Amino acid sequence: MAIERVAIIGRGAVGLLYGTIAEKNLGPGSVEYVMDDARLARHAGETPTVNGEPLRVPTVPASEAAPVDLVILAIKAPGMPVALDTMERLVGPHTAIASLVNGVTSEERIAERFGWERTVLSVAQGMDAVFIGDDMTYAHPGEVRFGAAPGTAAGVVEDVADFYARAGIPHVVEADIRRRMWVKLMLNVGINQTCMVYGGTYGSASEPGSEQNRCFVAAMREALAVARAEGVDVTEVDLAQMAALIASLDPDGMPSMAQDRVNEKPTEVEEFSGTVIRLAEKHGLLVPTNRWLYERIRAIEAGFRAQAPAPADDGARYRSTDAAM
Repeated sequence: MAIERVAIIGRGAVGLLYGTIAEKNLGPGSVEYVMDDARLARHAGETPTVNGEPLRVPTVPASEAAPVDLVILAIKAPGMPVALDTMERLVGPHTAIASLVNGVTSEERIAERFGWERTVLSVAQGMDAVFIGDDMTYAHPGEVRFGAAPGTAAGVVEDVADFYARAGIPHVVEADIRRRMWVKLMLNVGINQTCMVYGGTYGSASEPGSEQNRCFVAAMREALAVARAEGVDVTEVDLAQMAALIASLDPDGMPSMAQDRVNEKPTEVEEFSGTVIRLAEKHGLLVPTNRWLYERIRAIEAGFRAQAPAPADDGARYRSTDAAM
């Protein structure tokens, strides 16, 4: 079935990036953002810009939304409960679903409510979107890598690939998308959490022999062990490549979770060390570094809440550089 109408939940950096690319290539009416009514009311009057041009893609309140051919989730993990409720009006019997949420659990939560038949496994990577205030800029759009879950119906991956091709969204269909997702999770478990806890940067986490570097590598190695226990062939070569990738980045740059600390926003810790800990317990594995990181991050977040509670965000409004390649 050809995908003609698309709804994106999440008007942050990633959502703006791919929504505007699709609208530019497919024309008005092909793409819309959908927000829950309360969030849309809070953002009333805002007009984001993308590379200096006002956003042309409309934003629709969830109460007025109707089923579409494809739903793309481009949110941060803390926003999943609201996003799933918002999806209720968007998902019909033939609606495909693609999640660009970090981690390896969002599709499971989607499938619990809407089924696996029209759900694909996805990961977005390589973009350099910068979203500050209402202005988003980017030079490199990155790419979406995706593939079938065991329960994905025949033809769904092909339908989504056809849409991405017509929309001009760079993409790769992966034969083993689960492995790709775990490699990215391993990287996020290491770099995001280490930089968040230490207030570090790509440079400080890559400094040979430093405490941050030891934490970064140890957290990744624990995620690698859990992946292998789950039957996913992540290797030491993958780990070394991810460490080298981080060392090649701007040493003053920092991943999204470190920016959450600066901006006092809820983090994706449940998707990172939370997932590693839960699965490690299932397999009888020890993951002391991830347990320590989890406890430290939760303590830091508790300090945020003690000052001023922040609602779950629908997308980063600051520099959002996804380094996993």
